[in-house]
Amino acid sequence: MHYGLGIDAGGTYTDAVIVRGSDGAVIDAKKSFTTYPDIQQGITNVLDSLDQQYLKDVNLVSVSTTLSTNALLENTGRPVGLILVGEQATDQVYPAESIIFVSGGHDTNGEEEYPLDIEAVREYVEASRSWVSAYAVSAYFGTRNPEHELAVKSMIHSITDLPVVCGHELSQELGVYERAVTAALNAQLIPVTCQFVNGVALDIKKRGIDGRLLMLKCDGSVYNIEDALERPIETIFSGPAASILGASYLAKVDTCAVIDVGGTSTDVSSIKGGIPQISSEGCMVGGWKTRVKAMTMETSALGGDSHVWVKDKNVHIGPRRVIPLCVAAELFPGFLHLLKHSKMVLRKDTGENYQQTKFVIRTEYEATGLQVKEKEILSSIGDEPVSIVELTDMADAREMMLVDKAIDSLINKRLVQSIGFTPTDVLHVLGEYGQWNKEASETGATYLSKYANMGKYEFCRHVKDLFAFNMAHDLMSFLIPTIPQNAIDEVLSGNYPARFKTDIPVVLLGGPVSAYVDELKSLIDADVQVPQFASVGNAVGALVGKSVKRVEIMIKPASLMNPDSDFLVFSSEGRERFERYSDAVDYATKMGHSQVLNYEKRCGIIKEDTIINVSKHTTSPDNWPHPPIETRITVVGVGDPMMAIRGTYNNKAVFL
Repeated sequence: MHYGLGIDAGGTYTDAVIVRGSDGAVIDAKKSFTTYPDIQQGITNVLDSLDQQYLKDVNLVSVSTTLSTNALLENTGRPVGLILVGEQATDQVYPAESIIFVSGGHDTNGEEEYPLDIEAVREYVEASRSWVSAYAVSAYFGTRNPEHELAVKSMIHSITDLPVVCGHELSQELGVYERAVTAALNAQLIPVTCQFVNGVALDIKKRGIDGRLLMLKCDGSVYNIEDALERPIETIFSGPAASILGASYLAKVDTCAVIDVGGTSTDVSSIKGGIPQISSEGCMVGGWKTRVKAMTMETSALGGDSHVWVKDKNVHIGPRRVIPLCVAAELFPGFLHLLKHSKMVLRKDTGENYQQTKFVIRTEYEATGLQVKEKEILSSIGDEPVSIVELTDMADAREMMLVDKAIDSLINKRLVQSIGFTPTDVLHVLGEYGQWNKEASETGATYLSKYANMGKYEFCRHVKDLFAFNMAHDLMSFLIPTIPQNAIDEVLSGNYPARFKTDIPVVLLGGPVSAYVDELKSLIDADVQVPQFASVGNAVGALVGKSVKRVEIMIKPASLMNPDSDFLVFSSEGRERFERYSDAVDYATKMGHSQVLNYEKRCGIIKEDTIINVSKHTTSPDNWPHPPIETRITVVGVGDPMMAIRGTYNNKAVFL
């Protein structure tokens, strides 16, 4: 019997599942806290909690992680040297510590426009190789002819063994600035990803697991570890990709909408006919526009661990994540006593940080570049929770503003972690979830309800209703993007004799999401489902992703003055030239097949088990009597890595 191991390292929790190959059943599932700054420790913890007898028979491991997303959002990627060749946007900002512009580049036909100044590159590399972690190279029209990018890469490798990323290797789309940004961000992530992947590989090897290791990409497909190390930027936003795949698999539906309630955020996405919706535009990450295609999704900064706070009798949820009071009472033995004796806050002084239920603890992140007030505050915070009220107890009004600003900064820099009241605490008070310390949750609810002029249970029901309303709003905003946000809220308010209705199932994933089913149904007419193992759906999704490779190759005549001969073929492999159009098409099709099969082979899929689809799209003026002005050959290959644990090979049973 063979098994598959799926791992998802999310923003709050790290999940792991073991799936049996014979019938695809989930036979073990565990959760553990994601550990910062060392995510690897959280993976070790969750694997330790699994039934160890199954691990020795695991022969497929697949991982999804927030590592790349977090590194870019928090600007913790490694220093990169960016080499821009040819005509580039010199007035733009790039995600690199050091940039050099050098002569070179090609025209739209891939003909050299200016010679490459390789000596300028050599001098730059010699001067920077001691402090950068990787290089990124992007040339003008490098997608039409990558020879300058490849020449720079070869030269760098003759001097140093540092990683080198070329823009044409990541995207064949035009857009010189976006491609340069994508290459630079990818280079930042290579050292970070290498450390993470090596850690995971070492961990599973120690456990006697001899299986193929894959990673989930943001489009819902998987790739092998070698490719992941070269193109880690494709793992950004793999969390929503894992959720939609996991939801479809667990609910046994190939068309549905998914609401994934995590500890930090809520993600909404959808799948149709087993195919996730992919954005036609490159995704944004950390404020940077990239050429990376990701799943279409709607995200809000409200999760099960979002901070619930009260100001001017108004209840707010988020946007920051905190450790729930009920969890903190389990993690820190003296916390419940501290919470029960927390000093009252004057109603006029309340704010997001200044709450009777707000505490902070020190994290393991290294503190650098702090302001005086930040250093002062940080020195008062240790490994045990400290009340925010105590930190500001002796401050006057002006001093309180400085303290509040310093605390905000320390939280943003992840030097301290907040503890506070959350929707998870709400469910404990209402008796709908009971994993942690209910007394801590009830204490917090008692405090905050007074500031909202409500009873304890009335307050908690109100928070729960707000949370469900947000889930419904995000769902309808995603499904019907043309409707204004305020119009969605008006319909959901219940003030009109009309409701939203969905024609597809809505699958909920996340911890105690079953607690919100009734509230969601009261807002929307929908078939709301919570499948078994919904709390670890992302880990399931990480494992069940298909290996999908899409290769797009363009053909065009070298000159419209002679449209019947001399054709150029542009691909990630470079530029080729053919006298006859039919030869160009034949070459492009064969190259696409070859790239697809090589990719699938690296994912453990043989040729006979790879489904390949070839399409041809042409562009020509009306009544054009010549070969097309532009031809795009698209070759898509699909394989199923799960065949390795099902005991099938080339669609035939194999005795294992």
